[in-house]
Amino acid sequence: MEKEKQRVFLPRYQQVAIGIAERIAGKQYAVGQKIHARSTLASNFNVSPETARKAINVLVDLGIMEVRHGSGAYVRSREKAQVYLERYKDVQSIQEIKREIQESVEQQKRELDNFSQLLDTLVSQTKRAHNFAPFTPFELLLTNQAAHLDTTINELNIWHETGATIVAIQQTEELLVSPGPYAKLCAGNTIYFVGSELSFQRMQHLFYPEQ
Repeated sequence: MEKEKQRVFLPRYQQVAIGIAERIAGKQYAVGQKIHARSTLASNFNVSPETARKAINVLVDLGIMEVRHGSGAYVRSREKAQVYLERYKDVQSIQEIKREIQESVEQQKRELDNFSQLLDTLVSQTKRAHNFAPFTPFELLLTNQAAHLDTTINELNIWHETGATIVAIQQTEELLVSPGPYAKLCAGNTIYFVGSELSFQRMQHLFYPEQ
């Protein structure tokens, strides 16, 4: 369900002034009609006579009503009442847009805070996982497009070049654990090695420099 729009908060006498203007624009109060602050407005709008008089003063200042000395307050202009209502609606619309923008900013801030907390949690869990199993090996498949095929570990000087230590080589039918420096790396092999993320990137670049 669409969220109900909130009205602009105004002092009570201004709310009454808006209500009177709406009745004038809607022809409930006719031009030239006398409006009694105490009996009519105070009763209809459930406000004190003083609040009703303040509302009439607002409309008198705007030329919507007039006070005839010794007689009372009369409706003067339906057109000015309509203009007043249009201006009020414009202000109300601006206030609503402002409120919606503020709510959107607050929502984005809450989402950003939540994202930051999730990121902190992920980093923390990643660190714990690394501390629990710091030697979990990386793996890299050597395809026919890999560089340095049919070359030994010693010839490639892998540890000095990448910081990685090869702990196993999966050959076609055999897993060679702790291969020596003279183990040859061939197409179709999967090499398992330990090291840092930087070591992993360097190994990828060593065998696939174009990627």
